[in-house]
Amino acid sequence: MKSVFKELWKNKLLYGMTVPAIIWILIFNYYPMYGVLIAFKEYSYKKGIWNSPWVGLKNFEFLFHYNGVGKIFFNTIFLNLLFLIFTTFFSVLLALVFVEIKNKAYNKLVQTIAIFPHFVSWTVVAMFLSGIIGSSGIVSKLIENMGSENPMFYNNASAWPLILVLLKIWQGAGYGTIVYVAAITGLDQEIYEAAIVDGATRLQRVTKITLPLLKTTIIMLTIMSIGKIFNGDFGMIYAIVGDNAALYPTTDVVDTFVYRALRQMNNLGMSTATSLFQSVVGLILVFASNAFTKKVEPDAAIF
Repeated sequence: MKSVFKELWKNKLLYGMTVPAIIWILIFNYYPMYGVLIAFKEYSYKKGIWNSPWVGLKNFEFLFHYNGVGKIFFNTIFLNLLFLIFTTFFSVLLALVFVEIKNKAYNKLVQTIAIFPHFVSWTVVAMFLSGIIGSSGIVSKLIENMGSENPMFYNNASAWPLILVLLKIWQGAGYGTIVYVAAITGLDQEIYEAAIVDGATRLQRVTKITLPLLKTTIIMLTIMSIGKIFNGDFGMIYAIVGDNAALYPTTDVVDTFVYRALRQMNNLGMSTATSLFQSVVGLILVFASNAFTKKVEPDAAIF
């Protein structure tokens, strides 16, 4: 114990710099966990969290007995898997391209253009998308002028998994390159120099050196993303799809369903129960994927 206090006193300025971050985490990440109790209560705004009556697992029963909840769960997992696979693939691909661009000014310009979509609001994207694939949009009119029927994208649920994946790639792939570019830049350059001396082509250096060394980073980021696989991208999907019931068969995810239920029925207990369920499932998936990774690729495991 003395050694702990000695260490704290010796580096008091460094540890002091962490205090604001610790306070922020306690206030915004740990203090709100008290609200988990709402999942097991019939919450009343008048009585408050502690004085509201306990209802056990009633709020969870409401979720699982809802007609169509299986489809909602499927949409959530299916869309998140597509987002994870394709954004990871294109992030790695773009990172490999950025590293190969030797002109620094052009490299910075290209990276800025690729990262910029991450900071564009989904509400703005929804407005532009309506002008592109809406009933009177550019693409819809182009298809119509070519002799085909108006595709009416906003009434065609089957087209939206592809549309959402393309939007997610556009929004997230460039931003995802930041970590991969940093990882590639930090690789031992002597390995590449030796490969060049041995006559390895650029493609061979990428496939035989860069990708194998980048595998650990890819796996670690994938494990962390798996923890959110049961959480739908509410900001994206609700801004673009909204309350369009015609698209629910392929776009309705857990988060949009909960928001709709909360808005229509004002059932805060059910929405809290759903969020708790999502968190528990995410935690289990992270531990399971990490345990699997430990057996297959121990160096890529998070813990």
